Amino acid sequence: MARGEFRLRVRYGKIGRLRWLSHLEVVHALERAVRRAGLPVAVTQGFSPHLKAAFGPALPVGTAGDNEYYDVWLTRYTDSRELLKLLARATPRDLAASEATFVADSEPSLGASLTIAKYRVGVTGEEADSDRVREALGDLVDSGTLHVEHKGKHKVFDLVRSLPEETRVSQSADGSEIALTVRIGPEGSLRPEALVRAALESAQLLASVAHVTRTDTLVEREGGVWARPL
Repeated sequence: MARGEFRLRVRYGKIGRLRWLSHLEVVHALERAVRRAGLPVAVTQGFSPHLKAAFGPALPVGTAGDNEYYDVWLTRYTDSRELLKLLARATPRDLAASEATFVADSEPSLGASLTIAKYRVGVTGEEADSDRVREALGDLVDSGTLHVEHKGKHKVFDLVRSLPEETRVSQSADGSEIALTVRIGPEGSLRPEALVRAALESAQLLASVAHVTRTDTLVEREGGVWARPL
């Protein structure tokens, strides 16, 4: 961070119809909102200057997010509560900012620090009751690994490492709801829908994934404590 710049961290959601935006479209929409809000933004140096900002881990198209984050660098310090009000007025409702605070230059980047993601996955279908889904997931997790083909690449996930917390399944009005936690990182992250679909297919259940929401992205602090990055 250059001298005279201030790093503002913003928490927002990606919900409703805007969950169908790609990560790049979300980035562009939020950058436009920051400019529309009139924030005193810093820009990068070079032949093609652009707004100085950084975003948390990308969400796949169709996946909603309740607690997502981005950093934007400002040239002037202003009360973060006032900045939040400006952003709220300038941002589409389905990408609305809910919290904003300045963070120290010593804080690691969002991409490096956010290593835990929590998800909620809805399952519907004739055989989507919680008992059957719970058994199917348990059998797959007990197998220890998951093989995934994605964009022409074959990946093998160690489920003990990828799932740092016990997966929970509860009954919902339409079938089942799964709460699971996934470890994320630059080496690749297990997509929760891939895990659930593999479990349903392996158990030959007449059920399918209806929706996916990333409910939280978290930092691992000393002692293994998980916390939000604000």
